[in-house]
Amino acid sequence: MFDKLHEECGVVALYGHPEAAKLAYLGLYALQHRGQESAGICTSDGEQIHSVRSMGHVADIFTTQVIDQLPGALAIGHTRYSTAGDTALLNAQPFSVACNKGRIAVAHNGNITNASELRRELERQGSIFQSSSDTEVILHLVARSSERTLAAALRDALLQLEGAFSLVCLAQDRVIVARDPRGFRPLAVGEMEISGGGKCYVFASETCAFDLIGAVYLHDVDPGEMVVVGPEGLTRERFAPEQARAQCVFEHVYFSRPDSIVFGRAVQQSREELGRLLARECPADADIVVPVPDSGVAAAIGYAAESGLPFRQALIRNHYVGRTFIEPSQAIRDFGVKLKLNPVRYLLQGRRVVLVDDSIVRGTTSRKIVRMVRQAGAREVHL
Repeated sequence: MFDKLHEECGVVALYGHPEAAKLAYLGLYALQHRGQESAGICTSDGEQIHSVRSMGHVADIFTTQVIDQLPGALAIGHTRYSTAGDTALLNAQPFSVACNKGRIAVAHNGNITNASELRRELERQGSIFQSSSDTEVILHLVARSSERTLAAALRDALLQLEGAFSLVCLAQDRVIVARDPRGFRPLAVGEMEISGGGKCYVFASETCAFDLIGAVYLHDVDPGEMVVVGPEGLTRERFAPEQARAQCVFEHVYFSRPDSIVFGRAVQQSREELGRLLARECPADADIVVPVPDSGVAAAIGYAAESGLPFRQALIRNHYVGRTFIEPSQAIRDFGVKLKLNPVRYLLQGRRVVLVDDSIVRGTTSRKIVRMVRQAGAREVHL
C-alpha cells in the first residue's frame, strides 16, 4: 500500500555553501506551510552523506545540536504534508541509500501515478522496500539502472515515471534536480554570493525560501529538465521533451505562500485577480467583503477592489492551534472551526456580508463558517 498523496510537500537543495545544513533548515522553515508531518535534511561533506529525519515541525527537529551533525557544503531537504494514516517515520524524506552509483539521497514533491506498477515489477526482480512512499521507487530505479553515472541513471529512472514530480537528489560531490515534463509542481532556481567571491546555487519549491536566506531568484527549472551542479559547474539538460503544460492550479489558489513567485508569476497577483474575476462574475448587493483567513485574504482584497465594497477582517484566525485538543464532555457545535476562527461581531452586526474563501472541497467547513457569521449578527451571507 502506498503512502497517501503528498502533493503539497516542500523541497530545497543547495550546492556550494559552507553552512548548507543551516540554509536548508531555514529554507524548510519558510516552506513549513507545505508540510507539517515530518521533515528531513541530508548533507554531503564530499566523502559521506549525513542524514536526519524526524516527525514534527522543522524548528522542533533541527536544533543547533542536530544541525551540527550535518556537515558539508551540499544539502537537500524535505518537509512532508500531513495526511491521515501512514504517519510513520519510515516515510519521512529524504531517502538515502548506498548503491553501485555511490551514496545518494532523494526527495520529491508530487505524485508518481505509476508507482504501484513500478514497485510490483521491482519487487518481482528482488527489490526490498522499507517504506510505502513512491519516492523510494525512484531510488530503486536509479540503483538498478545499467547506466554508469548517477546523472544518466537518474535520467533513465525519470523516463520511467508517470505523473507529477519536482525532485532533488544529492550525491557525494553534486546536486541534481529535475521536474516532470508537464511542469505540474513548481521548482525554482536561485543563487547567492558567499564570502570570498564564491557562488552558491539554491533550489526550492517556492521563492519565499530564497528570500529568507538572501538568495536571488533566477528562473524555474523547466518542465522535462534536469539541472546538475557539481565541481564542473552548473549544467542544464532536457531528459524528456516538454509536454503540454499542466501546472497545478491549487499552487496559486491555496498551497503556495502569497509572497512567493510560482510558475513565474506572483501568487499574490494571481489571488487578487481571481478575486476581481469573482466580483465581475458573481456581484452581490452587500455592505462588506470579509475573507476567510489566511488563504482567502488576497482574493477578498481583489473582490473588494473590483466591487467597491469595503474590505473588513471580521474573522480572526488563531495561529496557535495545536494538533490535538481536549474538548469538553458536553460537545460544542462546530468546535473545530471555532478553535481556528472567531467572528468580530462589531463588524458583522446587521451587515450583508460577502464571504470570500480560496476554495471549497466538500463544503462542510464553509457551512459551519457561514453559520458562525450568521450567529454573529450578519443579515445576509453571500459565500
